[in-house]
Amino acid sequence: MIDLKDLFRNPEKYRQNLIWRNRLELLPVVDELINLKREMNSLIKKKDEIRYSINKFSEHKPDEQKIKELRNNKKVLRDIEENIRKLQQSIEEKIDLLPNLISEEVPRGKSEEENVVIREIGERPFFNFRPKDHVELGQIYDLIDIERAAKVSGSRFYYLKNEAVLLELALVRFVFDILLKEKFVPVLPPVFIKERYYRGMGRLSLSDREERYFLEKDNLYLVGSAEHTLGPYFADEILKETNLPIRFLGFSTCFRREAGSYGKDVRGILRVHQFDKVEMFSFVLPENSEAEHQFLLSLEERIVQALDLPYRVVFVCSGDIGFTDYKQYDIEVWLPGQERYRETHSCSNTTDFQARGINLRIRRKNGKIEYPHLLNATALAIGRILIAILENYQRENYIEIPPVLKAYLPFDKILPK
Repeated sequence: MIDLKDLFRNPEKYRQNLIWRNRLELLPVVDELINLKREMNSLIKKKDEIRYSINKFSEHKPDEQKIKELRNNKKVLRDIEENIRKLQQSIEEKIDLLPNLISEEVPRGKSEEENVVIREIGERPFFNFRPKDHVELGQIYDLIDIERAAKVSGSRFYYLKNEAVLLELALVRFVFDILLKEKFVPVLPPVFIKERYYRGMGRLSLSDREERYFLEKDNLYLVGSAEHTLGPYFADEILKETNLPIRFLGFSTCFRREAGSYGKDVRGILRVHQFDKVEMFSFVLPENSEAEHQFLLSLEERIVQALDLPYRVVFVCSGDIGFTDYKQYDIEVWLPGQERYRETHSCSNTTDFQARGINLRIRRKNGKIEYPHLLNATALAIGRILIAILENYQRENYIEIPPVLKAYLPFDKILPK
């Protein structure tokens, strides 16, 4: 969540942030929060005055008038405390609406069409035949079954079969082998999360809430990424400055309704309700978060380069950047079957936004308490990388295996079934 004290001191900064993010409908929230806080501060002052008078009661003889006054003050105090509770609840609801401040460096724009390409790496493959997309390849080589998954589970699900299953497992091991050398701690996190921490991570905003699967009976949500439960690992704790950086490498199944993508990417497995992902997550000192952001991006590029997939790095603009993000980069890999680049990786610095929301703090060597910065980056969105491998490594009568994965597999090509 945002720093409320900073909002009260610098409301114009937050209004400008909403304008840059193209979230004009949220502009009134800034003034609403300021007014709610002023009202609450006024009630808190009254509460303190009444409590003081109640505490002074013992210094007087308990005559009938004083007793009557005491009872009345206690009733007024209860009413004030209830109003303060309601105001606090309103403030929490309003503050959930406001996204993180973005960096001055973030390109200004209204949609993904205005994201800025920073660099383009690798040559797109040339085919002397018409390249097929992953749906055709999945059928020809019996790797992906969408029709039976629709029968059993509904739309936007799929069965992964045969060599594709072994390829997924190889990809996971390959990425872990790279990143464990960088001192990441391997983690298999839970895929259920309490509402308190999901809100704290900034993942239940108005735009996100409809994407979430909620189990009403258990009051739990299914996560949309390992990031969502990796971040709260240290919630409500105070870490020592010397503990940081801490880097987690999480692998989990992820769940998203994709409610906002009706009619979009309905073909194939690019946009589905359930998928597996390997995620990097860093806890760092504020002064080191920019360097950590570039480090995580470099690791993403190392992974894609090792797989020899043509890609480009994109600086996400102000109108497309994530709700929690201060700065965001995406990696988009070339898909021959679609003849376009598609996002496979995201890399975000959320500064202290998520740490503040989950009440994670650090104690400096001088004793000062403050918030660390949290960052997240995709190591591997497996379904999308499988698409990229199938489409880029297709040959006329077989599918080649990326050289770096051959050591993890009992085959070096996939043949038609």
